[in-house]
Amino acid sequence: MSGFALERLVPAHVQAFEAYVPSPPDDVLRRRFGVAHLHRLNNNENPLGPPAASRAVLARWDEREAALYPQGDGWHLRRAIAGRFGLDAEQVILGNGANEVIAFVIKAFCEAGDNIVTADRTFAVYEWLASFSGIEPRLVPLRDHGFDDAALLRAIDARSRVVFLCNPNNPTGSWWDHAKLARFLDAVAGRAIVVVDEAYAEFAEAPDFPDSFALMARHPNLIVFRTFSKMWGLAGLRIGWMAAAPAVAATVRKTTISYSVNRLALEAAREAVWDEAHIAASRAQVRAARAGLGALAERLGLTMLGGIGNFAMLRLPMPDTVVHRRLMARGVMARAMTSFRYPGWLRVSFGSAPAMAAFGQALEAVLAER
Repeated sequence: MSGFALERLVPAHVQAFEAYVPSPPDDVLRRRFGVAHLHRLNNNENPLGPPAASRAVLARWDEREAALYPQGDGWHLRRAIAGRFGLDAEQVILGNGANEVIAFVIKAFCEAGDNIVTADRTFAVYEWLASFSGIEPRLVPLRDHGFDDAALLRAIDARSRVVFLCNPNNPTGSWWDHAKLARFLDAVAGRAIVVVDEAYAEFAEAPDFPDSFALMARHPNLIVFRTFSKMWGLAGLRIGWMAAAPAVAATVRKTTISYSVNRLALEAAREAVWDEAHIAASRAQVRAARAGLGALAERLGLTMLGGIGNFAMLRLPMPDTVVHRRLMARGVMARAMTSFRYPGWLRVSFGSAPAMAAFGQALEAVLAER
């Protein structure tokens, strides 16, 4: 085809974007590193899996339902979520993972020449979705590994449409309390949409963790993200959600894609709303794993970060990419952080007791090889 010139058809912002490359599947990694088993401590998954009621949905799934489209906007699940948090169902929007919900918000409020404001070392999807949509991601450095409220406010200008706050922050585990978030919203004063991404909120046990849904009543520019991937153990089914004031939700709904959440995810998530016993068990597992990792870090002389969430970061005395490869050769997969602008750090998900023990033994062996 002589007339085809790909570069002429691709926008400059897409040409400039460097695509994220996921790791190969576990079976390929096991062969590559010559290990029989691989402990996954890289994606902040819940080792307890889904709640019992959600597992029952999966067990009794009728394969004939795979031929049927899901209900287009998650009617029943939206009402279950709304009932749990004192919202109206029309304030709740579902997506194929929180990533899709992030895209809905950027599409709803941003056009060429606009910018979003977020941190430089946080959940990278805010930055990625803005960049390959032709929207400037304005990145503010963290302060003491946490979101810098004053610097974020200074970064907002007349073309800022959305501010993304990850609370607790992934990967550092830092967090804002209710009073700090309320002060920040007061200072923004409606100049931009403020998204508070609470993917790990269910792990928070501190009494002053924000009640973001209560703040929404006073700040109609606030959007709250949640997910079923972390606490609820449904990462493989890809389902996230957002809540917003009615007018804001109605605006975002214009950019949503009907039928993007599958039937199985809708039914399993509906059964998970909200299993308090599962929350208690998951929090207990996280507390034990955090204490064990803290003891390991102290014994090895490593700095550990991570206040809330099912993960923590360790500062290493050698390159994180080297440690990652050597851990893989011992059957343990953690997250090297150089590509996330945290060189020399390793993020470790809080897995099962056997997985955490395997990680500790492997890390100790790797560091002894220096």
